[in-house]
Amino acid sequence: MESATATAAHQAAAPRKSPPPPRNGVDTPKLLETIFVVVAGQPELAKFTFRAQNRWISGTHSRSTMHGFHGAGGEHVHKEAFTADADHPAVLVGQDNGPTPVEWVLHALAACLTSGIGNIASARGVTLHEVESTVEGDIDLLGIFGLSEEVRNGYQAIRVSFKVSGEAPAETLREVVEQARTRSAVYDILTNRTPVTVAVETGH
Repeated sequence: MESATATAAHQAAAPRKSPPPPRNGVDTPKLLETIFVVVAGQPELAKFTFRAQNRWISGTHSRSTMHGFHGAGGEHVHKEAFTADADHPAVLVGQDNGPTPVEWVLHALAACLTSGIGNIASARGVTLHEVESTVEGDIDLLGIFGLSEEVRNGYQAIRVSFKVSGEAPAETLREVVEQARTRSAVYDILTNRTPVTVAVETGH
């Protein structure tokens, strides 16, 4: 029987599998090193706090700015400040200066799932040709309007439909999408209760 020392020596001498090359616009070697070497070795680096600063403009129109965030042990800023406008359409007595807040939720879900698909496919060595999705959410406004205590304020159901093509069997592409779903932060936010606090500072 091979001794533990001999086994360890054999494993050390065995050639390490090289990481997949960059693919689908993803720096795959850097991605895998970040996850399995840097963060796995220092789990505290995985803790992030993202921020959005919102300002009312007029009516139901407001604008959020995303610039700074905390993570990997320090403060960071995006290469530029990103803004996102939200409003209500005319049929809901708004000026239609941007998507509704609930439409931004659909965008967030689609974007999170799609970024996961890009990373996971690259890590698995799958070249993608096309990734498209349609996200629909059903909402009954009787809840928001205060006309029914039986109806919730938010979405009653959300459906995501993907169209994915790439250099892999259909089953592999479905596995990539499923893995993206299980690791999606936004999917988790929507399907598990996240504590939300609201603080108010008043002025004149």
